[in-house]
Amino acid sequence: QVQLVESGGGLVQAGGSLRLSCAASGRIFSINTMGWYRQAPGKQRELVVTITTGGSTNYADSVKGRFTISRDNAKNTVYLQMNSLKPEDTAVYYCNALVTSNYQRTNNYWGQGTQVTVSS
Repeated sequence: QVQLVESGGGLVQAGGSLRLSCAASGRIFSINTMGWYRQAPGKQRELVVTITTGGSTNYADSVKGRFTISRDNAKNTVYLQMNSLKPEDTAVYYCNALVTSNYQRTNNYWGQGTQVTVSS
């Protein structure tokens, strides 16, 4: 099995910053794309940003220039640096990873989610 554990959420004032981390563990052979999604109350889960093993990124327009994704392949960890936060960034943020296990099976995994609240 594979687990994704997120950390770093919290409450911050508008204009502030937060850094989220997500560490993957378990029977991991390799990790392809990793990323972050978010879900605000009453809304569908949406893409924030993804990053491939080679470092190619895909940002939602709403976070371009404010959020930065990075990953440490040696640690199976992905980070999300969030700057200039806005109240509309308030949501539960979920880590996602496409993982090939030691049994050569590829599955999509989700973290448990971490709350980010931005006050105005």
